[in-house]
This record gives sequence, structure tokens and C-alpha cells, in this order.
Amino acid sequence: MTDLKQRLLKAIGITETAAQVALGHFRNSPDIETKADQSPVTIADKETETAIREGLACAFPGEAIFGEEYGHSGEGQDMWIVDPIDGTRSFITGLPLFGMLLGYLRGNRPQLGIIRMPALGEVYAGGVGIGATCNGDKIGVSGCKKLAKARLFINEGDKIAAEVPEVFAGLVQAGELRRMGSDCYPHALVARGLADAVVDFDLQPYDYLPVSAVVEAAGGIMTDWQGQPLDMGSDGRTLTAATPELHAALIELVNA
Repeated sequence: MTDLKQRLLKAIGITETAAQVALGHFRNSPDIETKADQSPVTIADKETETAIREGLACAFPGEAIFGEEYGHSGEGQDMWIVDPIDGTRSFITGLPLFGMLLGYLRGNRPQLGIIRMPALGEVYAGGVGIGATCNGDKIGVSGCKKLAKARLFINEGDKIAAEVPEVFAGLVQAGELRRMGSDCYPHALVARGLADAVVDFDLQPYDYLPVSAVVEAAGGIMTDWQGQPLDMGSDGRTLTAATPELHAALIELVNA
């Protein structure tokens, strides 16, 4: 546990430095490229990941890193996983809800996670056995157990509607309060107890593994749509819930 705490403190510092790189480009109309999967990427994504990688190489020499922009480097089963700007579309359009994600995996399972929101001045962090915090203050999930009373985020709603319209039809009638969202921030709000659940879709490991570490450290649950633990091989469809009861209701809804 002491090792994880020390790692988390160093990693928070690394993301703090890298956040200044991202903010230096925010709302400054950076050039946009289109990747093979048709997702956008900017110089801010690349320079921010470089800053994180440099920080990790200094603090944890030789350890493996897997990042969205520059792939895999280093050796060993344990690995840092990086999404330098989670929400590039938000970043491009000047929306301050883009995040920065950094996680640490042992044996293919997340041990530490950081969700930094550079433009909001918020950093959510947590790990196995050490709890979760927002800007250093302890946080925890809500006690919501019933889907009918839940504050529910539907992330990537356009993709869900196109790919599994029957699931989308059920989601837009679920919960007491619904919001359409995207990217990491709704999951951070569950960890903080301000939202109760998130249904997400079409994610990559660097999108969901750092986030899951924070959610679970805050007392919540984050799995795939079948209720299985998340790892590098998960299919990118995720459920985040404050309680086991709410999680079970979400599993039933998306698999109806």
C-alpha cells in the first residue's frame, strides 16, 4: 500500500505538469489531424502525452507505458496507461470538460487511477486500499440503490442509438434524472457522489482502466455490460454504478 501511495503522489505531480502543456493549446485553435479510426488528434494530444511519458520515465525508469498516441514502450507486465486528452472533440470545440487519464496496472488489473480536469482545476485520484480524493479531499459514491431514483449519464448516446437502438430506447426512459454525456467526467461525478451511474460505449483501455480505478477506490463499481471486471481485453462497453443494486439493474437494462 505504501508503494501505491508513493506512486500515486508522484503520478499526480506528473499530470499537474502535463496539464499546463494541454492548457497552453486550449482554445488556441490547434491543427487537427484525423487518425485511422476517424477520431481527431491535435498537437496538444501528442505534446501532452510526451510530457507524461517523460515524467514517468524520470520517476519510474524502464517501466512499461501504453498511451493513446504513441502506443507501447518499456518492458514488464506492470504498466502505466495514458490518455493525454480524454475528449479531444471537447478540447477542439473549447468545452472545458476534456480530461487527462493516467492509470497503473498490475497483472492486467488497474491499481491506481487519476482523472485530471485541467480546465476545471480538479483532479480525482484513487487506488486499491487507499480510497479516492478530489483535490486532496476524500470522496465517495452515493448510496443510490434504485435505478428509478438514479442520476444517470448516458455517454456516447449517438453511438448507442446507432448500434443498439433498443438499449438506447430503454436508457432514455431510465433513472430519475438523465443527462447525455461523453468522456471521463461523468464517471468522476459518480466517484464524487454527485451522479449515480454511467452507461458508456466504444471505449479503449486507456479510456476506462484509469477511470475504473478511481470509481472503485471511491466505493463504486465499474464493469463491462456483462458485469465482468475490466481489463485490457474488454470490449469497451462499460457500466459505472454507485452500488451493487444499481449495477445489477443496469446489467438487466442493457441486456434486456
